[in-house]
Amino acid sequence: MRILKYILLLFLLFTVATSVYIITKKGSFEVTQTGIINTKKSTVFDYVNDYKNWETFGSWMSKEDPILFQYPAKTMGAGAHFTWEHHTSSGSIKTYFVKEGDSIAQVGNFSGTEFRLYWKFKESPKGTSVTVHCKGTMNAYAKFASFFKGGIHSLAEKTIAKSLENLDRTMAYEMKTYAIKIDGIVSRNATYCLQQTISCKIQKVTKNIKIMLPRMVYFFKKNNLTMAGKPFVQYQLYDEAKDIATIMVGVPIAQEAFVASGSDIGTGQLQAFTCLKTTLTGDYSHRNEAWKKAKKYIADHHLTENFAGNYVEVYTLTIDEVKSPSKWKTEIYIPIFPVAETKPTPTDTLTKIDSLSQQ
Repeated sequence: MRILKYILLLFLLFTVATSVYIITKKGSFEVTQTGIINTKKSTVFDYVNDYKNWETFGSWMSKEDPILFQYPAKTMGAGAHFTWEHHTSSGSIKTYFVKEGDSIAQVGNFSGTEFRLYWKFKESPKGTSVTVHCKGTMNAYAKFASFFKGGIHSLAEKTIAKSLENLDRTMAYEMKTYAIKIDGIVSRNATYCLQQTISCKIQKVTKNIKIMLPRMVYFFKKNNLTMAGKPFVQYQLYDEAKDIATIMVGVPIAQEAFVASGSDIGTGQLQAFTCLKTTLTGDYSHRNEAWKKAKKYIADHHLTENFAGNYVEVYTLTIDEVKSPSKWKTEIYIPIFPVAETKPTPTDTLTKIDSLSQQ
């Protein structure tokens, strides 16, 4: 009996000593990891810059138990943020600095442990060199949890290294797996919509679409509005000579509506039109190829493009429904004149859209 008491006393003393040792350990940490991603730099940067993509490569998110993610209207660029909750952890990350195509700086909190993340992107012979620098301060819980897993430095290094491996694997398959299908001539019905319009340089078109579309969808969710169809983009102007494009981002609604004066969201109607439909299954980076194939089909089949019509992309399956880019679906509609009709004489007042495939 006395031996058992001694054993229990020694165990208690060991536990107290270990606890004191862990608590008094320095709580700060700083680690750096570099990985090679076999994809071009601009594509890798854009993917990491959008928090909605992190579920596909963040190693701490790859758990069997479900994790609840909360995304605001803005998930990419400076000011973007997101939060997550799990029965064993919770956290948030916010971007406070972005240098386009070069670096990203973020601040976060993982179950009480505060940290900063610095991403650096450089071109390499095999694609892109991505360096992640993490610096932070642990709370008491994190000190205990990490102590029995090899220490915070080892844990952080493994977490970042695994995330970079996941990123490379995701980019290798998801970004390069796609299909383009020419669906043929169809008729699009007229529809009312809530819309937002912007004019910008042509090279900024894709980035603005990625920013404006989530905001529009978030507007519907926040105001408990019902979408009567999938979100879309209408190209109202595409003038390469002047390097300017005007795009309208819209979401269909069941009937005509009115918005308050001064709102940046307006109402409109997309008119009915005859068009060639093309479906891209895969990441948006293949849109250019899809437009080119559609244009070639029009030329090969002697169809007549209606330059005054509606040039539209409909996003039927997006990251909000499925995280895998290889499964996203984008429908492209190029306006054409019905085959039986006579081609009217074009005028100089028609909108220039003929070079959209070269975006």
